[in-house]
Amino acid sequence: MHVNIIALGRMSEKAYAEAAREYEKRLSAYCKVSVIELPEARVTDEDSPAAVRAALSSEAKQIEKHMAKGVNIALCVEGRGLSSEAFAEKLGALMTDGESRVNFIIGSSHGLDARIKQKCALRLSVSQMTLPHQLCRVVLLEQIYRAFKINAHERYHK
Repeated sequence: MHVNIIALGRMSEKAYAEAAREYEKRLSAYCKVSVIELPEARVTDEDSPAAVRAALSSEAKQIEKHMAKGVNIALCVEGRGLSSEAFAEKLGALMTDGESRVNFIIGSSHGLDARIKQKCALRLSVSQMTLPHQLCRVVLLEQIYRAFKINAHERYHK
């Protein structure tokens, strides 16, 4: 299986970047992982809904170039929360169904454009709490790793 993390913004915090690399390394035993970092659109007037919509639309155009193949999963606040076991079951079912590529999409600080969410098979929430986007990526990578460990019946998940 090939897992893509399509993320708006770069990992600038050293601790988060190191943690992400660690989980990418661990995941390499189970799947091929690619992280695709896309630049966030600049919003000149944060208070303007039109400016935010324009930025989200611009970001959506970038994202769409990377989500053509495979199953797309949007990470968003209104997404469905899954337990680690349910998430592992979902990934396992995708592999059983013959899916070879899963794209996890993490939006910018303004979220994701509605058309991206509509193209996704699942809208996923990693927490009901608000997390920094860089930490969200680390949590996602850890949960993907945990899912592979659960599905392989290996010791890690408690």
